[in-house]
Formats: sequence, structure tokens, C-alpha cells
Amino acid sequence: MNAPAHPLSAAGVVGRSRPHESAAAHVAGSAPYTDDLPELAGTLHAALGLSPVAHGVLRGVDLERVRAVPGVVDAFCADAIPGENQCGSLVKDEPILAGGPGAVLRHLGQPVYAVVATTREAARRAAALAKEVITFDALPPVLDAMQAHAAGQYVVPPMRLARGDAAAALAAAPHRVELDFGVGGQEHFYLEGQIAYAQPQEQGGMTVLCSTQHPSEMQHLVAHALHRPSHAVQVECRRMGGGFGGKESQSALPACVAAVAAVRTGRPVKLRLDRDDDFLVTGRRHGFRYQLALGHDDDGRALGAEVTMVSNAGHSADLSGPVMTRALCHFDNCYWLPDVAMQGYAARTNTQSNTAFRGFGGPQGAFAIEYALDSVARRLGRDALDVRRANFYGVGERDFTPYGQRVEDNIVAPLVDELAASSDYAARRQAVAAFNAASPVLKKGLALTPLKFGISFNVVHLNQAGALVHVYLDGSVLVNHGGTEMGQGLNTKVAQVVAHELGLPFEAVRVTATDTQKVANTSATAASTGSDLNGKAAQDAARRIRERLVAFAARRWSVAADDVQFADGRVQAGGQAMSFAELCNAAYLERVQLWSEGFYATPGLSWDRQTMSGKPFYYFAWGAACSEVLVDTLTGEWRLLRADVLHDVGASLNPALDIGQVEGAFVQGMGWMTMEELVWHPKTGLLATHAPSTYKIPTANDVPPEFHVRLFGRPNAQDSIHRSKAVGEPPLLLPFSVFFAIRDAVSAAGGHRVDPPLSAPATSEAILAAVQAVRSAA
Repeated sequence: MNAPAHPLSAAGVVGRSRPHESAAAHVAGSAPYTDDLPELAGTLHAALGLSPVAHGVLRGVDLERVRAVPGVVDAFCADAIPGENQCGSLVKDEPILAGGPGAVLRHLGQPVYAVVATTREAARRAAALAKEVITFDALPPVLDAMQAHAAGQYVVPPMRLARGDAAAALAAAPHRVELDFGVGGQEHFYLEGQIAYAQPQEQGGMTVLCSTQHPSEMQHLVAHALHRPSHAVQVECRRMGGGFGGKESQSALPACVAAVAAVRTGRPVKLRLDRDDDFLVTGRRHGFRYQLALGHDDDGRALGAEVTMVSNAGHSADLSGPVMTRALCHFDNCYWLPDVAMQGYAARTNTQSNTAFRGFGGPQGAFAIEYALDSVARRLGRDALDVRRANFYGVGERDFTPYGQRVEDNIVAPLVDELAASSDYAARRQAVAAFNAASPVLKKGLALTPLKFGISFNVVHLNQAGALVHVYLDGSVLVNHGGTEMGQGLNTKVAQVVAHELGLPFEAVRVTATDTQKVANTSATAASTGSDLNGKAAQDAARRIRERLVAFAARRWSVAADDVQFADGRVQAGGQAMSFAELCNAAYLERVQLWSEGFYATPGLSWDRQTMSGKPFYYFAWGAACSEVLVDTLTGEWRLLRADVLHDVGASLNPALDIGQVEGAFVQGMGWMTMEELVWHPKTGLLATHAPSTYKIPTANDVPPEFHVRLFGRPNAQDSIHRSKAVGEPPLLLPFSVFFAIRDAVSAAGGHRVDPPLSAPATSEAILAAVQAVRSAA
């Protein structure tokens, strides 16, 4: 894994901005997604009959009425599943279908039965009978996480992470703030919804084409549902139309239902959730509630902190445990907290089971300390950036996290200094104050917030990857790896890595669909590790082939192996040269292996779940953003005027893709912080915001007219793939600056004398209420 670098042309492929490998196909509409693939003869379509009640006891389902709908071929409940009626990721507490009479109905929208028909329309018509054919005894639902917390209802045991004596530090602190606030959940809103296409194969085999971030988990869960060995199930995913974590675990239910239906009918079955059903069936980002106390000195330095985090887990565990773990591990963000006590509770409610979402709990954890420091600054009458700087991680005893990992390669101070200078923060702070003094209705706000984000799965064994690389006699290369492409450019980066390793032009390398029959037992493409893990695995495979070719060329030309160089599609040494393809042909004739597997496991990781301590992250990514907003205090409407971003991606593999990821994460995170509000009916438990007509996401009009994004450009101190850093999740924390700029503007409405009672999302309604509260208190 740590072999020395080989000589390559200075004009290599890695580190260059290249278009996404499917960009032209995306634009032309010729990139096939699962629903675009040609349907096999006899394909049937499935739909789900959903629970009409948030909580109740199932009495029965009149499947005969469902089967009587024209076009229906089959309809079944949980008792028809040959194997295990479970699709829970870590805890086996989530049924595929609700179960038989006596089963508990857990949320409005829970799948109770499946229907299979000759057309999708016929299947949906039959599924829509759910309100008429499902009988139940209703029970009172628990829809609020704090209500569940008060009742002690959790999906996993409570967690505690502590250092020092927080209670004593709080008692001795000169100043203390106590806060109660929250942040809402967020719908993934991937453009391609959940879909699976199951195709029966010979001798009991099953192929499932699935829009999933975790093909191996889908393989195992489908095999369990069918009561068949894993080798009988093949799961393939060429690309997804977005995932954001929503297709890590929750692609399982469609995959299992489609596969069971295909076995029962003996025909291919496709299940594509309607957008409304997708919202009602699947979960989303966990909303959090915080009760926080922070003790500090006159300069705003944190002396002690206690925080209780309560997440809305929904009806089952899913990934709520690891999400809470990461939230607790990111509470510190960029700051040294000498004495701290954190408690985490994943509350069980009668709502959809919440799941992974870009950041995986990290944003929810970091938001809490940022909120607290923002309040500290306001109460001291200091600039919030000065308070944040006063708390940055330092050296010596100030460079260990609460969970015991040393903060190495700490670049937060120089990064923030550079952004403060380039964004002209100090002068703009004065200009904002002058504007607000002369404007009674419109108020401006400005905020600069930093981030630190740990990179690795916080379950150690998941930090591994495999790859296959095939070199053909014409010099072209085919790569397969365990990562999945969801638009983020993973396959482009992996192709660049392999091309670089073999000294080939980018066009010589092709990456194929993720396939459980090619690379087995893979981890999910999640935790921002896609390029780190799969890039290293593909590099390992390509390096093995190159070393064989080097040895062959050295023998053939009677030169030292160190003299053999690969560059620009040619191989040369000792004054002799030939094309890469010619060398491959010659090597083939001498029976040199031209394909290889590769493997990578992230080194040095450790984690003790009982003590909540160890080194869960290989390295940290850093970043900062400065945002300026304009708020109308009469309506609560606001606009983002300008955003400046400086983000750390190490030595970028592909700057164009990385900047695109940063821009996209900023806008997506801004939506979560300001406008994406989830609303459940307080009595029925119906998710009222279950369609684009009722759920507001950012559009192109919400992108600021001045949007400056730059990469910090310092190589990773750790031996990551070409010293790059992950870029998927960390930049989602950048738009904290938008929320705190809005809070700054609201504070200005009261002369900065009152701490605004504003939680996220800061919708226009919430902003208006906060303005009124500030003015009343002032």
C-alpha cells in the first residue's frame, strides 16, 4: 500500500480538472438509470399498500379485493416472504412488510402489502385500496422526539461521551449560557427515487438492478428474504440519480419486495416508488433537539459544557446509533473543550425511520457548539469570529478531542485567516453595522464559521475496499470497484488514479457498473470515503500490473527496473520505447498476468463503543465560509447576497469536481438550515410535506449573486490517495454561516441586545417570529 511513487510524466492525469466521465451522456439524456433500462419480456410492476394510521394493531388485509383489480397478478403480505421479514441495517427491528394480524403498525405510510400487476398504473390503483382493505385498531401515536424522550422510548441505548468534570467547570465559570434549541430533519430529494428491478435467473439465481449506495448489503438482505445463499443473488448499480445517504440502507425494502415478487411470479418485477410514496415510506436526516449549558470566561473561551442531544430516530433503529455517535464526536467542531459531558438519545417515534444523510450526524453535532458560541459572543458584545478564534484547537494539551484523538494537521487558524482576508470580513462587518444603523426595516447580517470533519466510517471494519483492473491487448483498461456512482464523480476520480498509475491518457480507462459478482463484501459509498477507499484499492490493483510489466520490460531490454518509465501511453527505458499496447501484447505472449485485484484498509483506526473513545478518523477535513444576508423584518423574507468559501480538499484529484461538490453541499446545507421544513399532522401523523408542492428546496434563484469558492490546496499530511481529502460531506457544514448571518440580522433588529430565539430551519415564518421576540424583549 505504501510503495514509493513511480516516475511518471509531469503532465499526469491526477490533479487535473476533467469533466465527469458521464457528463456528455447526462446532458444528452443517454445515461441510463435503473428505470431507463430495457424491460425484459414479461416484466411485471409492483406497488406498496401503505398503512393509513401512524400507530395501531393490524387486524387483517383483504387481499382478495386487491387481487380483483384488473391487471393484478399477485398480492401478498409478510407471511409470503420465504425467508426473514427484516431489512434493518444494524438492529433487526424493521420488517419489510408490516406482518400479519396482531402486528404493530408503526407509522403512517408503512408498507403493509405488496401488489404485482401487468402495468405500473394497475399496481398503483390496487395499492391505493390500502385505506379500504387494511383493518386495524388505532393506538395513540408518539410523533415528537421530546415526547418519546420523556417516556424513555429509544431505538438504541442512550450514549454518553465525557471528558473531565463538566459540572464543576460550569459551576466555577465566570459566565454561563443555557440554551434550548433545535434543528429540523431534511428530505434527501434525490432526482431518481427508490427503485429496484428483480430478474429471476437459472437455478434459483436472482439479479437485482438497484439504485443503491450499498450493493453488498442489498445482496445480503435480499438473500435473507429469499432464504437463499448470497452467491445466488447479484446486485448491480451503474449509477444513481442522487443518493445523499438515502440509498445506503433504505434501498433495501424495494429490493427485497421486488425480489420476493419475482420469485412468487417467476417473472421480472420492477418496483419504482412514486415521489409521494417515497416521502411517506422512507426516512431522512434526523432532526435534533438540544439542551446545552456552556461556561466561559470574559473572552468567550469555553471552560465547561454539558449538552443533551435528542434525535428523532423514527420507528426503527436503522443507522440512528452511528448517526448519534458521529454527532457526539463532532460537537467540538474546531474548538478545544477542556471539560465536557455529552448525552445522546435516539428517540423512537411513530414516523418514518430516519437514516443516513450527507454528514451523517456530524452537521447536527457541530451546529450545537456553533450556536452556543454565537450566543456567547452576543452576550459579551464581541464579534462572533473573535470568540470562535479564541476557542480554536491549539497545541499541547489543547489538541485532543473529547474522545481522545489528537487533532493533527491543524490548519483551521491559517485557513480562517486567509478567508477573513479574502472576503474582507472586517471592513464588511463595519459596513453591515453602518447599513443597519440607517435602515429600520431591512437588516443585514454577516457570519464566518469554520468546520472540522472527521473522515472514515466510525465503525472500523467498514474502512476497506476492493477493486479489479483488467488490461486488454489493445492497451485499454477496465476497472471495477466497490464504490457506487451517484453523480459525485467517483468513477471519474478512480479512472484518473488508474490512468496515472499506468501512464495512460484518461480516455484509455473505463469504469464499469458496481457489481457484487465482481467485488464482494463491499462497504457503502458513504462517510465521504468513496475516493479514499476505492481509489487506493484501484491504485493497488493497477500498481500490481505495472510492477509485472516493469519486470517484464526490464528483462526484455536488459535494463534496471527503476529505469522503466510509463508516460503518455508509452513505455521507455535505456533508449528503447514502445507503446503501452505493444508492451501488453508482448507480455501476453510471455504469459504475464494482465489483470489484478486490489485491496485497501485504512490504517491506524480504533474505536471503543463502550467508552466512546479511540481514533475513529484517519484525518480531518477543514473549511470555512463567510455569508452576508439581507432580512426584511416586516415579512421574514431574506436573501443571501454573497458567500465566500475556502475549503480543504488536500491535493485535489480533480479540482473541477471538488469545487462542484463544495458548491452543491453549500446550497443543499443552506436549504436544510433555512427552508426545508418537515411537518407532520399533530393528530394523524401524516407527513404533510410529502411532495414538491409542499416541501421547499433551494433552486438556482437561491444561489447568491456573488459566490466565491476556492480550494485551500494544502496536501493531506496522511497517506491518502495522492494526498487528497474527502469532499462529499464536510462542506455541508459551510452554510452554517448563512444561518448565523440570518441570526445576526435578526439580532440587529433589537440593537444586538437580545439573543434571538431562532432554531433551524430559519424559515421566513420563524425569522419573523424571532424578530418580533427580539424587539419585544429589547
